[in-house]
Amino acid sequence: MKTSPIRLKQKLSPKAAAAKKKRDIEYAKSPARKAKKAQNQRIGQRSDSDLHHTGSAVKRVSIKNNRGNFGRGTKNE
Repeated sequence: MKTSPIRLKQKLSPKAAAAKKKRDIEYAKSPARKAKKAQNQRIGQRSDSDLHHTGSAVKRVSIKNNRGNFGRGTKNE
């Protein structure tokens, strides 16, 4: 069986992994992130697009454009 060259997990020490987990959870539970998650649930996510929160507005963007950096490619990000 072939393995993927893409690593899904970072190689971190147990101490660093615990610190990262704590930071990630704090960020995910921040008031701004909670508001965006609630707004996404109200709007409803679709399988053909992603939602972008720009200020007070939400813009629906095609997955092709979003993942391809809007025609500029992803190598220079």
